[in-house]
Amino acid sequence: MGPKGLQLRQNYDTQDGLFDLSWSEVHENQLATASGDGSVKLWDITLNSLPIAKWQEHKREVMSVEWNYIAKTTLLSSSWDGSVKLWNPAAPQSLRTFAEHTGCVYTSAWSPRQPDQFATCGEDKTVKLWSVNEPSGRSLMTFGGHLDQVLSLDWNKYSPELFATSSVDRTIKIWDIRNPRGQVSMFGPFEFSVRRVKFSPFSPNYIATAGYDMSASIWDVRTGAVTFVHDAHSEFVFGVDWSFFHPGQLATCGWDEQVHVFQAPISPN
Repeated sequence: MGPKGLQLRQNYDTQDGLFDLSWSEVHENQLATASGDGSVKLWDITLNSLPIAKWQEHKREVMSVEWNYIAKTTLLSSSWDGSVKLWNPAAPQSLRTFAEHTGCVYTSAWSPRQPDQFATCGEDKTVKLWSVNEPSGRSLMTFGGHLDQVLSLDWNKYSPELFATSSVDRTIKIWDIRNPRGQVSMFGPFEFSVRRVKFSPFSPNYIATAGYDMSASIWDVRTGAVTFVHDAHSEFVFGVDWSFFHPGQLATCGWDEQVHVFQAPISPN
């Protein structure tokens, strides 16, 4: 982002909608995308042509993609077909498939500390913890507690046993993998569903949320208080994420076809 705001660096036309993307930390110019045609594609923004790789194994829309934080050459994808797949760009096919959810898997997210572990959430109202090293391919544990579809999940980078979820039941829940019987805390219910939840990369105490109330909010998980609200979108806010380089800077995207970048006042504690 320069003095004139956001500047277009590269763009590609695709045959179907894209639901998610994830930048590679190994190759700074490469990113993976999740497509409505069931494919996972790998792009290089220094090239103007077709994707440099494409995998077409999912049978329905791909909802999320994420590179591993530690084993940086591996990638997860989750889909409306109820499966999660593990990829390595050097392999022509997926390395493993995890299929235990009954319905869409909205999010698959790697643990920030355990390179073999990831969590998923889905249409079946559950959250599941997995290991890519589990020979049976079954989940390690299942968390139940949401009353409707679980749309989003994100790990706390400072307390790696904690993660947050958001749901159609209009709540946000904080979970501890050491306590599979229930959540640690809950916020809500709110007036509308919460579409996305993201922990701050600079503090263990703040999460950002995006929702169908057309706003993005910052929450202090210690008190449950809203510390900041961005309400400049005119339609549902579908995505939110924090900058890794500028504390308190966030970006949102919405059904109003806009991307907003803004600064939120965040305490360093």
